Amino acid sequence: MKNKKLWLFISLVILILILNHIFKWSSYLGDTDNLTFLKAMIQDNLAGAIAIYMLVTIVGSVVLALPGVTFAILAGLLFGPVLGTILCTISATAGAVLAFLAGRFFLRDSIRPAAMKNQYLKKWLFDESGKNQLFVLMITRLVPVFPYNLQNFAYGVTDIGFVAYTVGSFVFMIPGTAMYTIGTAGLADAKNRIMYIGIAVIIAVVVILAGVFLKKRYIENVEE
Repeated sequence: MKNKKLWLFISLVILILILNHIFKWSSYLGDTDNLTFLKAMIQDNLAGAIAIYMLVTIVGSVVLALPGVTFAILAGLLFGPVLGTILCTISATAGAVLAFLAGRFFLRDSIRPAAMKNQYLKKWLFDESGKNQLFVLMITRLVPVFPYNLQNFAYGVTDIGFVAYTVGSFVFMIPGTAMYTIGTAGLADAKNRIMYIGIAVIIAVVVILAGVFLKKRYIENVEE
């Protein structure tokens, strides 16, 4: 069968969606009882709570394709602004790497030839020097050009190196992650609310302005 890996990938996605519908895995994250349990666990077993959070984030972002902001908010509520940002960034990066590897294994052979026929995709995503790919990685992490979870699989199709992708994803995700974790921590912490929310707003303004500038300067005005 032609494109066996692609069809295997599609079959796995459909299977996961069906199982998620049957067992309601994604709904567990919205269960307040689970959130209360983790909050209590942090006091008694911080390492265990961290392990559960990271596992849930990695599985939820890769397997269930849940929005990354969900886990950033959860981290802010559970672990506060600093530790929450660190844990969410590490977990999100680990999930992004797994999705990247899945995309490289299942999708590259079938989708890459078609993608290279588009001159813009070829210029930005299949640049032999690797500079354009890293730059696009930065833009797409700052600006939601297309859904975050799809980005992770899509980069596996490109020629970007594994190390460059991993390090770049970690660094470029920090601002957006911090914006949500610090803001959420502010909502949950009456004592430091104004300070945390103020910091989150400043980060948001910087991220938005940087993203808009980069998008207009390097994507919308690309010279052929």
